[in-house]
Amino acid sequence: MPHLYLQLQTQLRQWIKAKDQRHLQGFSEAVAAILQSRSGCLSHWLPYLSHRNCKARSQMERLNYFVHNPHIIAETFYNPLLKHFLKAFAGESLELTLDTSMLWDKFCLIEVCLIWGGRSISLAQVVIEHGSSTVGFEHYRPILEQVLTVLPDQSNITLHVRPRV
Repeated sequence: MPHLYLQLQTQLRQWIKAKDQRHLQGFSEAVAAILQSRSGCLSHWLPYLSHRNCKARSQMERLNYFVHNPHIIAETFYNPLLKHFLKAFAGESLELTLDTSMLWDKFCLIEVCLIWGGRSISLAQVVIEHGSSTVGFEHYRPILEQVLTVLPDQSNITLHVRPRV
């Protein structure tokens, strides 16, 4: 039976057009490891990677290279999957939330998520160096514009903004 990452790679190839097929292989392998380990922690993925005979340090170096590779970006790998997923919502009413969160009192995460089935699914996000979670529209605008590129046509959108307390 083929490894899960090989099955994922075959499926993902339909929507993801990577410049280098090794990037798609690495992405598929990482997604499979996340699913199998049920964790976003890189070290938890090690037992599920294809190069199991490598030492843990080599595996961590491969993963570190992958997650910091400037060619592995949301526009190439996440957005095509998101668009495919969101096609099912064409013409429907969608609830989105715009939220900001502080990270280490130095960075602000600005994120727009789809609220669906009691969960939130990230549609776009950016982290900026900013001393407060209250940011101006000039910081929100690019995120909102990015969200427009993945939303299905003819949907009724309600945007909720989490109030700051």
